[in-house]
Amino acid sequence: MNGHAIDLSAIGAVVFDSDGVVTDTARVHAAAWKHVFDGFLRGRSAPFDIRADYVRHVDGRPRLDGLRTFLASRGITVPAGSPDDEPGTPTVHGLGRAKDLEFQAQVDKYGVAAFPSAVALLHELRRRGCRTAAVTSSTHGRRLITGAGVAHLFDLVVDGNDAALMNLPGKPDPALFLEACRRLDLPAARAAVVEAALPGLEAGRKGGFGLVVAVDRNGRAAEMRELGADLVVGDLSELEVRGRVPVS
Repeated sequence: MNGHAIDLSAIGAVVFDSDGVVTDTARVHAAAWKHVFDGFLRGRSAPFDIRADYVRHVDGRPRLDGLRTFLASRGITVPAGSPDDEPGTPTVHGLGRAKDLEFQAQVDKYGVAAFPSAVALLHELRRRGCRTAAVTSSTHGRRLITGAGVAHLFDLVVDGNDAALMNLPGKPDPALFLEACRRLDLPAARAAVVEAALPGLEAGRKGGFGLVVAVDRNGRAAEMRELGADLVVGDLSELEVRGRVPVS
């Protein structure tokens, strides 16, 4: 055994961020953002850096929040505009719509896959009586999880559509994770969060979760621990499951 384990005598549910943890979609989001930002930034600033800019400013945040955060990092502001703006209009909504269309086009063309190690972990958790939830800021969350063939491995999904309907703030606020716990009827202290995005790790810490697990795909283990990760793994295959959830 190693030190990377979920102990089900203390943890009754695991809440997974979907993008980059369960589904291999974080890279698709990043590529869509680069396509949009590079066109907008031409003549204004250096191109969008998928490795640095996406991880630091965009990953894990609601689409428009990530857009504003990245542009602010370059000292650029644009008008908010309106949800009816044409895709590509130099407004928050216009650029956000362009990104969304690019992302959908890539998913329609190539599909979406789940990480095999995530699927194996989900099966093992459920075999041992642990409940599971998927959380994502994306409004495409349910569609992506269904498309990846893993919807049956979750008790529930909380996505960007729920956030909009309930007016829930995005990460690093823990509201989405806490809503999943509310629906599972379990306190955060008895749940674990599994995240790959920096704002999500911060949300896990702020939410008082019993365990925060980071999946480090970008060589940021030290920063992840500083933000609140109790465990950092390079892949979910490194994570053990111990014990069973007690039957109440």
